[in-house]
Amino acid sequence: MELAVGRAGHGTATQAYRALEKQGAKWHLHGYLCLFGCCMLMMYYTTVSGWMLSYFVKFATGTFTGMNADQVAGVFGDMLSNPGEMGFWMAVTVVVGFFICSRGLQNGLEKITKWMMAALLLLILVLAGHSLILPGAKEGLSFYLLPDFKRASDVGLGSVIMAAMNQSFFTLSLGIGAMEIFGSYMGRDNSLAGEGARICALDTFVAIMAGLIIFPACFSYGVEVGAGPKLIFITLPNVFVNMEGGRIWGTLFFLFMTFASFSTIIAVFENIMSFCMDMFGWDRKKAALVNCVIILIASMPCVLGYNVWSDLHLIGGRDVLDSEDFIVSNLLLPGGSLIYLLFCVTKWGWGFDNYLEEANTGKGLKIAKGLKPYFQFVLPVLILFILIQGLI
Repeated sequence: MELAVGRAGHGTATQAYRALEKQGAKWHLHGYLCLFGCCMLMMYYTTVSGWMLSYFVKFATGTFTGMNADQVAGVFGDMLSNPGEMGFWMAVTVVVGFFICSRGLQNGLEKITKWMMAALLLLILVLAGHSLILPGAKEGLSFYLLPDFKRASDVGLGSVIMAAMNQSFFTLSLGIGAMEIFGSYMGRDNSLAGEGARICALDTFVAIMAGLIIFPACFSYGVEVGAGPKLIFITLPNVFVNMEGGRIWGTLFFLFMTFASFSTIIAVFENIMSFCMDMFGWDRKKAALVNCVIILIASMPCVLGYNVWSDLHLIGGRDVLDSEDFIVSNLLLPGGSLIYLLFCVTKWGWGFDNYLEEANTGKGLKIAKGLKPYFQFVLPVLILFILIQGLI
C-alpha cells in the first residue's frame, strides 16, 4: 500500500497524499508525522550503526587480539561510557550516509547500495558456511530452526507473536513513508504485489541467514543465546577472539552488520531529504547538508544517554535509546501503517478500487478483488490490536 501511494502520487508522503486525497481531506497531515518518525528513528539508529562500524574497525586493527573475556566485555562498557568515541562513530555514519544520498539516485544511492548489497550477500554466505562447520553447529541449528512450543508457551505465545509482528514493521520500516518514497521512484512495468513479495523475501532471507551465522557459533562456544544486545557486542567478540582466524571472521561479521544497518540509514535519509526537496524546493545538496546538521544534533541525546545523561529515565523508566525506540516501534510504525491501510481501503480516502488498479498495474503477482473484505474489516482490527498491545 505504501508503494502504491508513492507510485500513484509521485512524491513523498505529504505530496502523494495531497495528489490522491479528496478535496478538503486531511490525510496529508500524516506525511508530517512520517517525517517526524523518520527523524526519530535516525536519532538512535545512527548510534547503533556507529557501534557496528566501531567494532568493525576494532577487529580490523586487532584491538581484541589477546584479550580475555572480561577485557572483551570491558571494550563495550568503555565505548558506552565515552561520549567522544560514540559521538565520533555516530557522526561518521551520518555524514557518510548523507554524502551518498547527496550524490543523487544513480550516482550515489543506486551505485552504492548495489555494491553494498552484493558484498552483504557474499559476506552472509561466507559467514554462514563457516558457522555451519563449527563443532556443535547441529545443536545451534536445532535450537534456531525447530519449533519449540514449550519454550514459546513459557514466554507466552501471544508475546512471541506480538514481538514478531512488531519486528516485521520495524525491519521493513513500514508506516513512516520510508517504503512510500521508493514507490514514487518505481516504474509501472511490474505489479506492486510482486515487488513487495521480492522485498519481503530478500529481507527475510538476510534475517534467516543472520541466524545461521549467530546461533551455531553460540552453541559451538557455549554462548548464552538470549543475551540481547550483549550477544553482538560482548559474547560474539569473545567467540571470535577464541577461534582460529578470529580477527578475520570478526572483521567480516561486523562489516556485514555495518552494511545491513547502513542500508536502512540510506533509505530513511533519502526519505527525509526528498520531503525537504518537495516541500521547500531545496536542491539535493542543500537538503543533504541541512538535514545532516539536524540529525547530528538530534542524535546526541542517545549518545549522551549512556554516559553524561545515564541517570535520565523517560518512558516507563527506559533510557533515552529505549524511549525513542518505544515511540517509533510501538506507536509510529503500526499507527502509520494503519493510516496507510485506511487511506487505501475506505471511501473517505483513496478508495479500494483505485488502490487495486495501481497495485495490479504491470506484470507479475496480482491482488484479488475478493480480498476487499479482509483489507477493509480484518486487517484494520489486527493492526489496531498490535498497536494497543504494543502500548500496553
